[in-house]
Amino acid sequence: MADGNIDTSFQEAIDAGKIHGAILCATDAEGKFTFEKTIGERTLLSGEKVAYKLDDFLYLASATKLITAIAALQCVEDGLLSLTGDLSAVAPELAEKQVLTGFSEDGETPILEPQARPITLEMLLTHSSGLVYHFLNPLINQWREKARKDQNAAGQSGKRTIEELFDYPLAFQPGSAWLYGPGLDWAGRIVERVTGQRLLDRMRARIFEPLGIADAEFYPVVRADLRARMPDLNPADPDAVGLAVLGGNGDMNRHTRGDFGGHGLFMTAPGYLRVLRSLLANDGRILQPATVDGMFEHRLTAEATASHRARLAGPMGLFFRVGTAVDARSGHGLGGLLTLQDVAGWYGERTLSWGGGLTFTWFVDRQNDLCGVGAVQALTTRDEDTAEGLKDTFRHDIYRKREGWKKAQSA
Repeated sequence: MADGNIDTSFQEAIDAGKIHGAILCATDAEGKFTFEKTIGERTLLSGEKVAYKLDDFLYLASATKLITAIAALQCVEDGLLSLTGDLSAVAPELAEKQVLTGFSEDGETPILEPQARPITLEMLLTHSSGLVYHFLNPLINQWREKARKDQNAAGQSGKRTIEELFDYPLAFQPGSAWLYGPGLDWAGRIVERVTGQRLLDRMRARIFEPLGIADAEFYPVVRADLRARMPDLNPADPDAVGLAVLGGNGDMNRHTRGDFGGHGLFMTAPGYLRVLRSLLANDGRILQPATVDGMFEHRLTAEATASHRARLAGPMGLFFRVGTAVDARSGHGLGGLLTLQDVAGWYGERTLSWGGGLTFTWFVDRQNDLCGVGAVQALTTRDEDTAEGLKDTFRHDIYRKREGWKKAQSA
């Protein structure tokens, strides 16, 4: 659907009963080109249908990670953290983690080895620390199933903090490979420890207020005025855990306690776009120019780069590539996938991009002076093909619309 048109493809998907709608935004560094579009209707808890609006309060899922990365990099600028230093003093739990290499023949005893090198903040921000999501690694999943069974038997079920929920061993030696995981959740917790502030409060003071962003909350959202604007608060998702965004599974929110910097934030699309535009313009409002430049550099070791490329071509590569081709040259910056080549009529070299769940996508293309947010409003039933196709339509057609605008300006 890369050749599709925003104006027709989304309406066709609505008419076919595949999505509820979409909220799409894009701009350039100076705000001369702006694109804002809402389409479709959401359903209130009462059953009433209302049109989507730009200020709808969206669940970001993993798009939270970029905001957390910015908060962590601010701590580096403030001298509270080092990007490449040992984190053991501020996060001893990470230093104590061992690498899981297998299990005994009976499957009961994990085989562990000590870390060969310490985990760094850079590793946390680039998913190269060895911390991985259990559903992406069979050995970690096996360890977790046994641990959770033992914990629940001991009456330790229920909501967990970051330390409790992500108590897994490492899947590989720090810096030696790449696999998506809760590194940004840990980074957010570390921000809280070194600042003495709740992560949301820190983000408000140092990111949202400087950019004039009024509305941002971590799960669970309790403010009545914000709940009234939540597309995910509907009869199909009465607890607003983000079932549509997450593809029908809301465990990432149901079982958490505290601010999870890897997945828990809610914002509006225009609010998120303000963050992207600040990075695009490199205006110094939330990060120093040199820090922003560093976000757009490939940050993986040679070993981790090889692992990253293998993952992009693997079974989950569709999600890790965030719209780029399987054979495209790419790496990982501080905040998302980093393209390492120009694509004619599309992403320039060193475009940074990522997304959230099945439905949310963002990109910052400094070479072509464009950034964008695409939020597909999906059904709670999992439909990866439709969501991916529509996100791809947005990613590509917004460049065609920008080019059409340029021609109109010069006419």
